Amino acid sequence: MQIPSNSEALANALRDRRQRLAALLDGPVVLWSGGRSSRNFPANVYPFRASSHFLYFAGLPLENAAIRLEAGKLELFIDEGTPASALWHGSTLTRDEIATAIGADAAVPLADLGMRSTGAATIPVQDAATRQQQAQILERSLPPANQLMGIDLALAQAIAILRLTHDPEAIAELKKAAVATVNAHRVGMAVTPGAKTEAAVRASMESVFVAQNMTCAYNSIVTVQGEVLHNEQYHHALKPGDLLLADVGAETTSGWAADVTRTWPVSGKFSPTQRVLYEVVLAAHDICIAKLEPGVEYRDIHLSAALIIAAGLLDLGILRGKPEDLVAMDAHALFFPHGVGHILGLDVHDMEDLGDLAGYEAGRTRSDRFGLCYLRLDRPLRPGMLVTIEPGFYQVPAILNDPERRSRYKDVVNWDRLAQFADVRGIRIEDDVLVTESASEVLTAALPTKADAIEQLVTGE
Repeated sequence: MQIPSNSEALANALRDRRQRLAALLDGPVVLWSGGRSSRNFPANVYPFRASSHFLYFAGLPLENAAIRLEAGKLELFIDEGTPASALWHGSTLTRDEIATAIGADAAVPLADLGMRSTGAATIPVQDAATRQQQAQILERSLPPANQLMGIDLALAQAIAILRLTHDPEAIAELKKAAVATVNAHRVGMAVTPGAKTEAAVRASMESVFVAQNMTCAYNSIVTVQGEVLHNEQYHHALKPGDLLLADVGAETTSGWAADVTRTWPVSGKFSPTQRVLYEVVLAAHDICIAKLEPGVEYRDIHLSAALIIAAGLLDLGILRGKPEDLVAMDAHALFFPHGVGHILGLDVHDMEDLGDLAGYEAGRTRSDRFGLCYLRLDRPLRPGMLVTIEPGFYQVPAILNDPERRSRYKDVVNWDRLAQFADVRGIRIEDDVLVTESASEVLTAALPTKADAIEQLVTGE
């Protein structure tokens, strides 16, 4: 790990974040970064990823570290590298160098943390060993992060307020992730005509991140089985007539994420049925982005996508009835079963370790309606929020062949007409959109969405 070139700007941003936390919360806070987990034997470990809550205030992906926050001050707890560590892993930054880079007010060994943790609030980290350490030092049991109580819940609520909107330092990092992600998708489209499997396209896309010392923000989805929403299998052959759905996003070295999906024809040309359904999804995508501005309810954005998709399927003869009635009975969710997007930041589904605390406005709970129950964000939009817009169309066998749904929707679905679109398994179009003071900015706008432009990127014409 190196000291970032913008360390002064980073230190100032971190100082501002902890001062804003102090304005929302009294009392001490201790946040742990976490440690590595062994993959199969102790020395062979999974890649380390620091806790996002720690990263937000510490700025650097420090391993086996903790910070104490109180009254706008930050104390860093981390041990110096050992000779044995230097032998295998090379020299590391000193504690004082790290403290200077992040603007810490004090920096001491990790062993001193116990004396400074009395009455502190925290948020449990993901790895079990560090979670056990948290409980031992705080001398109390810790529930899962989505079931917090007391001072820990108050801390989570305060952090959610801060992290829901992004400061200039965060936005700069998010834009870096967006640029890398756009480049990766362009490369993926370009290599598709010569690729034999999904894995080859995935490798080309992820290599863009590796070349910039970035990582994937989540497990990449690169699949001809687009109806499998989180498909992580890459062995399928690419064949003419297939659509390839790629949901791939970069994460910067400091943890900030992008999340983009495009769907393109393996042959470089959409079939007539693929193109008309692609245009339905694109219409929903474009209308949702056009409506993004401060004060708009994200739930209404989702329902706009549902209405456009229902209307489009009605025009194609797949659905019967009126668009408003079809949405009211959730018929659109047969083909668009997920929410239209989510908040984006240090986590690709930002702060979902806290359950719905960040995604849902206070007093709101998830719907039990088909499709709407998967809405990840139900808040009015505010300047500085970064959200994804990702409508889709899918033919999911588990949904479409479900006897109960077949019976419920038998009068509004033209199953014979639907069968004529068998070459469309899944289409999703996703961009990352920053809410500004008066409207919005698409951070991933450099990656085309129109069908003709997508075909040109695949064929190189």
